[in-house]
Amino acid sequence: MGEPISAALQASRAKVDESVSRMVDDIDRSVFRKMQREMYLCSARCCENPQYQMSDVQSCAERCSQPIQQGQNYIQQELNDFLDRLQRCGMQCQDDIKDRLGASVGGAQTDKLKQELEGCLIKCTEKHLGLLPTMSKRMKANLQSTS
Repeated sequence: MGEPISAALQASRAKVDESVSRMVDDIDRSVFRKMQREMYLCSARCCENPQYQMSDVQSCAERCSQPIQQGQNYIQQELNDFLDRLQRCGMQCQDDIKDRLGASVGGAQTDKLKQELEGCLIKCTEKHLGLLPTMSKRMKANLQSTS
């Protein structure tokens, strides 16, 4: 089963990549840029305080950047969790096919199992594509509540 993947499976994987990229871009435009703006304004206010020593300004600016750092870490963790789930789904497909492979499996049956594996993998990507809208809403809500 180490043969090249089909065009349908490649297209399915590309659709996941594209959809995740669009989701991240949307979150950047709708939430992160506002958070970045606030971070820079906050940092500028740190510089305006004539009472602050250099180390005070630096500490203040670091505090200003904490929400965006936490937000970026949160998004990265969510994306990692999503990809882990997608990978586990694909591994389950492979395990199911391996369990059905026998020593005497040949030609037509091997081709049938390859098609089943591909179909299962495509279903995994479709299922996980369906999770993205809810995931996006959850991430936006979480980020907006912390900013």
